[in-house]
Amino acid sequence: MKRQDIVPTQNERLMREGDFIVSKTDTKGLITYGNPIFIEFSGYTEAELIGSQHNIIRHPDMPRAAFKLVWDTIQSGKEVFAYVKNMARDGSCYWVLAHVAPDFDPDGRIVGYTSVRRCPRRSAIEALIPVYQRMLDAEKAAGARDAIAAGSRVLADLLTEKGMTYEELVLAL
Repeated sequence: MKRQDIVPTQNERLMREGDFIVSKTDTKGLITYGNPIFIEFSGYTEAELIGSQHNIIRHPDMPRAAFKLVWDTIQSGKEVFAYVKNMARDGSCYWVLAHVAPDFDPDGRIVGYTSVRRCPRRSAIEALIPVYQRMLDAEKAAGARDAIAAGSRVLADLLTEKGMTYEELVLAL
């Protein structure tokens, strides 16, 4: 399914404490599986999700550099944790703490990715909103060609300032 133009709303849906949103993709990011909670929060039907790019739920408040970091990490064969703001089909948003990991075949080749998302801490979201906004501002100021590099620099500077890796920052929130 091709994502139609969806207008973000101010409506935020909160995950329930025991919820786990699970999805699987192939190596190109096409959804191959979504559990019932993923279907519920996304607002799409299972038929609409399967075969669609996972970015169908990408919220425009998320910096492109954050997704590059996730993709670079999982494509290198490592897992990653990240706080992500997603957008449902109706324009509402929902925050998640995502754990994304590569899936391997018996020969050790990456054949897809599994993402398990759970309810994030509100304090972590509040700490990340200004960081993501600074990254977005840098991306917009740099223009499309240099956007990801500009957003990545903002994040790298923050990590240097804090003396942490990205994973340490996420897990500390």
